[in-house]
Amino acid sequence: MADPYVLIIGSGFAGLGMAIRLKQEGIDDFLVLEQAGEVGGTWRDNHYPGAACDVQSHLYSFSFEPWPEWSRQFAKQAEILEYLKHCADKYGIRPHIRFRTRATRAQFDERTSLWEVVTGDGATIRARVLVPGCGPLSRPSLPDIPGLASFEGKMFHSARWDHAFPLESKRVGVVGTGASAIQIVPAIAPRVEQLHVFQRTPPWVLPKPDGPIPAWKRAVFRRLPLAQKLARQRIYWTRELFAVGFVAEPRIMKALQSLGRRYLRRSVRDPSLREKLLPRYTMGCKRILPTNDYLPALQRPNVELVTDGIAEVRARSIVTHDGRERPLDALVLATGFEAAEQVSPFEVRGRGGRDLDTVWRDGAEAYLGTTVSGFPNLFLLIGPNTGLGHTSMVFIIESQIAYILDAVKRMRARGLELVDVRPDAQAAYNVRIQERLKRTVWATGCMSWYLTRTGKNTTVWPGFTVEFRWRLRRFDEDAYEVLPPASEGAADVSPRARPTPRRSRPRLSL
Repeated sequence: MADPYVLIIGSGFAGLGMAIRLKQEGIDDFLVLEQAGEVGGTWRDNHYPGAACDVQSHLYSFSFEPWPEWSRQFAKQAEILEYLKHCADKYGIRPHIRFRTRATRAQFDERTSLWEVVTGDGATIRARVLVPGCGPLSRPSLPDIPGLASFEGKMFHSARWDHAFPLESKRVGVVGTGASAIQIVPAIAPRVEQLHVFQRTPPWVLPKPDGPIPAWKRAVFRRLPLAQKLARQRIYWTRELFAVGFVAEPRIMKALQSLGRRYLRRSVRDPSLREKLLPRYTMGCKRILPTNDYLPALQRPNVELVTDGIAEVRARSIVTHDGRERPLDALVLATGFEAAEQVSPFEVRGRGGRDLDTVWRDGAEAYLGTTVSGFPNLFLLIGPNTGLGHTSMVFIIESQIAYILDAVKRMRARGLELVDVRPDAQAAYNVRIQERLKRTVWATGCMSWYLTRTGKNTTVWPGFTVEFRWRLRRFDEDAYEVLPPASEGAADVSPRARPTPRRSRPRLSL
């Protein structure tokens, strides 16, 4: 196809949702670049044993494409991936996707106000609007452990699981006790000879209200879509109430810790193991993990929870600080992703050749988590400070999509070449975001993947999602510099000859 008006990077929930909404609005001149051979993003790449969602299926899906066939309250990875494939097929997105094509560099051309994106095969694609939808959970975080590179057994990150490697009769180490580890450990414990789980900080865990959705209920949802819509609304508002403890009054989370302690006492008989599993930080400061089988798995005779820090990795073992050496055949790094240390998914250069990574060197910032000053016509999906601790990221994604879609429609309708968020608008917004974050549960004293190495929270939205949805309900052009087409200004298309961008006071209240 010819160069598109909108170029989308990635085909997970974010990129696929953007593409579908463009098509629904009659905008067909878009292209999606996908480095893999299939859609799915996070749910294509994270296929480790036990992988599942910790948000209910009916909410963790597009509002415009409810799916009455969900088999469980909390869908597993394979079912979510099939749902995304279904969406790509139903809405005719596949012809717009260029698979096995990786974006390596993007440069904003100030002469034409177009983005020039270079791909791995050396091709250059030009587009008016660039929408990276890669998300923060696409860059695995590798632990800084002495000797890790010297390990001669099988080693892989949870997001790069090697199913060809047989775990049976193997001595396996799992580094990490976060969201992926609590799913992996119960799934592989019955298969391995010995499993060592290396814990740095225990997570707060709560029971997961999971279970199969009965056939009769799925039939009701098929015949009465309103029933499924009401079920989705009930789930949404129930989860939204939890935000009170996260962003408004963290002392509520301390009260909820009694539920976690009670669950721990009920689930773990050994007092010494219970003590190792009891967190010493406010619930919610790190991600709360729902699980029904993690605590039982840790009590299997072939499973050991190791709380002494790792001193070094050797060719076939791990040595902890107490001097004990544990032989291993395989090492699983369940160490999460580089979410807080946000970097651009590929080299991105905006006005004046400025590099996005350099601009973000002191911590990523964006306006509404979506646009960055000095990078015109660039719209981020799941950008800085759009993450959540209590509900579905798909809700956030759809809010951003609505904002971007409105911007694109305005640009096309008026022939606008360039929209660039004003520096003062972005700065004021982020000052307020950081002020609000100081009053949230994420600022109660723990170190988490929400924070950068310097302690800045670049990850989480410090409010209710209804507020986020309201703020992004329309494209607020007043916060932007807008450049009319050259035909309305001068014949010369050089930047100096263009009309002065319009300026007006932005609405900055949060």
